Amino acid sequence: MSLLLFENTPGDLSAQATLTARAAALNARYRHHGATAVLKGALTEARIGRIALVSSFGAESVVLLHLLAVTAPATPVLFIDTGKLFAETLVYQQELAERLGLTELRILSPDARRLEAEDPYGALHLRDPDACCALRKTAPLARALEGFDGWITGRKRFQSQTRAALEFFEADPDTHRLKINPLARWTAPDLRDYMDENRLPRHPLVARGFPSIGCQPCTSPVASGEDPRAGRWRGQPKSECGIHLADGRGPRDPA
Repeated sequence: MSLLLFENTPGDLSAQATLTARAAALNARYRHHGATAVLKGALTEARIGRIALVSSFGAESVVLLHLLAVTAPATPVLFIDTGKLFAETLVYQQELAERLGLTELRILSPDARRLEAEDPYGALHLRDPDACCALRKTAPLARALEGFDGWITGRKRFQSQTRAALEFFEADPDTHRLKINPLARWTAPDLRDYMDENRLPRHPLVARGFPSIGCQPCTSPVASGEDPRAGRWRGQPKSECGIHLADGRGPRDPA
């Protein structure tokens, strides 16, 4: 049984109000703290419950993963292998997990039966990219999070307008879990400086013009002067995979 209020149904407005109040209280407590203090607090506060870190092992992921490695390396790290990632991402994930000593890496995969039924030829992304993301990313993550009371993300305010007011702690109305964003206030130069100071390896695709990295069919290089996420679902009215929706809500599986 999960802790706190997470045994309530998503429709329980009282539970959601309590969770929202708890997130507000945590934000007030950590208002003047930095990423390390927020991360430690999330992992040690008994009232928060059991926490996992969700990582794409993408362009900026090494910063949060390194912070976790020096704070609590046995924390579960959830990595979604959609079956359509770049080969470079898979190699980077293996090398980085070994280098940082992440002992609880859990690799999530789409349900094989659903893949066969809904995307037998692997071309769902061409006609319905939202459905492809739901099948290959949000559904596996939703299943994996069933054993946790909250999850840590690597989102930052500077990444997009929809994240400009991002707080350290959020109450996820869909899953009734806390979302923790230790790097919310970090800037792009902060990330670069941290990587340089700690001599952390970059994702190999960054040097080839990929500042934001997702699945291979839906990610393209970004030209100088373009938004860093311009290469994600280029030419389509889509900017999020569904794990982090524009209104801040978390993973939902339409099935």
